[in-house]
Amino acid sequence: MEVKPYNEKESKKVQVERMFDSISGRYDFLNRSLSFGIDIYWRKRLIAELKSLKPSSILDIATGTADVALALNALKPEKITGLDLSEKMLEVGRSKVARKKLNHIITLVKGDSEQLPYEDQSFDAVTVAFGVRNFENLSLGLSEMSRVLKKGGKVVILEFSKPSVFPVKQLYHFYFRYFCPWWGKLLSKDASAYTYLYDSVAAFPEGENFTKIALQSGFSGMKTQRLTFGIVSLYTGTKQ
Repeated sequence: MEVKPYNEKESKKVQVERMFDSISGRYDFLNRSLSFGIDIYWRKRLIAELKSLKPSSILDIATGTADVALALNALKPEKITGLDLSEKMLEVGRSKVARKKLNHIITLVKGDSEQLPYEDQSFDAVTVAFGVRNFENLSLGLSEMSRVLKKGGKVVILEFSKPSVFPVKQLYHFYFRYFCPWWGKLLSKDASAYTYLYDSVAAFPEGENFTKIALQSGFSGMKTQRLTFGIVSLYTGTKQ
């Protein structure tokens, strides 16, 4: 079942863009507060997966306000490209990049993850943090990532998953199902965005199901690491 933020009439892609446009001004604060700052640790784990590769060109898909793109600079690549559907999220990200004086390294562009505007084998690494569950067509989005990745390149994906151990499972359900929409509505005036968060995670094909789709989309050696009691999964793979 496809989960959408607002209604059944418009495409998921259109609704996701509108959703992130609507919460862009409060997105960073909501991220920090709802995750209690643990999202910083999750991004560090993503970055650590690329250290041995030493990529010179990186594509960060669903880059949003550029937190991951900025963190990737720790790897000292020549070029980081961040791509996102939401222009308003990118505007916030561009301000952050400018403040860090990293415009010569980080470029943020509006684009569609399922129709990447890049040639085959353009990047040494591709990253996505909490974005693949928003793809309208997951297989197509993953295939596009594989297409633009160089042979021997690496993909690293962070995504929410569902913990299964008591009492984390029960606390997670209550927190994401009830508290997040209330807090999101209070601060961003868009409760639907945070109801969608829970629903989209619940519907997402995590773990082995996700790695099977990734393998069919052109990646190999897919591995899964569950972080923070299974709240988040870190997926890695390579392009052969």
